[in-house]
Amino acid sequence: MRRLVQAPNLAIATLWVHVLREDGVEASIQREYLGAAAGQLPPDQCLPEIWVEDDEQYALAERVLHELRHRPQRRWHCVCGELVEGGFEQCWHCGAMMPVG
Repeated sequence: MRRLVQAPNLAIATLWVHVLREDGVEASIQREYLGAAAGQLPPDQCLPEIWVEDDEQYALAERVLHELRHRPQRRWHCVCGELVEGGFEQCWHCGAMMPVG
């Protein structure tokens, strides 16, 4: 078992573990509920951590997490005229999907 990364909060940690598991990496969250001790312990010691169960999957886990954290950002104009930025593939104004190509 090996620590992969410290997450900024439990929601992000849960998302990261979910994505890792979808890619076949056995991962778990440690320090899941330690946030309640913040103030009595140093704040950086209370953040959730992602741990990889099998050391042989560590390199794969690093690669998957890097790809997740560095998704390409897009900027496109929807048919309704709305400017859509970020990693969104669907317009938040009208719901149309991003044009292909």
